[in-house]
Formats: sequence, structure tokens, C-alpha cells
Amino acid sequence: MVKLRLKRCGRKQRAIYRIVAIDVRSRREGRDLRKVGFYDPIKNQTYLNVPVILYFLEKGAQPTRAVHDILRKAGLFKERTSS
Repeated sequence: MVKLRLKRCGRKQRAIYRIVAIDVRSRREGRDLRKVGFYDPIKNQTYLNVPVILYFLEKGAQPTRAVHDILRKAGLFKERTSS
């Protein structure tokens, strides 16, 4: 099973997170299948590769709670239900 999960990057006390598609059995810093975006909580910036995220969601990937909240704030689920 594939999940959309946050992967911690950056330096100490200055974390940024990559949003990645990763196998459920992998650890947080493990090898990812594909990088699909990033989230910077300090600057409150988000970059999402929407076509790739929609592809993984259609294939059955489950977002974690944090990633789900980021996608919901970006309006991805409104876009998905209307099409």
C-alpha cells in the first residue's frame, strides 16, 4: 500500500517537509517512490504537483492526516469532487 506522507528535511530547528509517495512499510526517512511537493511550516509555503498527487490518489494511495490537511487547505479535494 502507498501513502502520501511528510518526509523531514532541512536543518536543526528549521525543518521543511517533502510530501512524498512512499510504501507503508518504509520508515519516515526511507526511500520514496516519488516526490510530489513540499511544505514549509515556518514560511507557510506549499508547493504541490497536483497531477501526480491526483494520479496516486486515483491508484489508491492514502494521505496521512497531516498531508490530508495540507491538501484540503490547498483546495485539492474540492477540485477532485467537482470533476
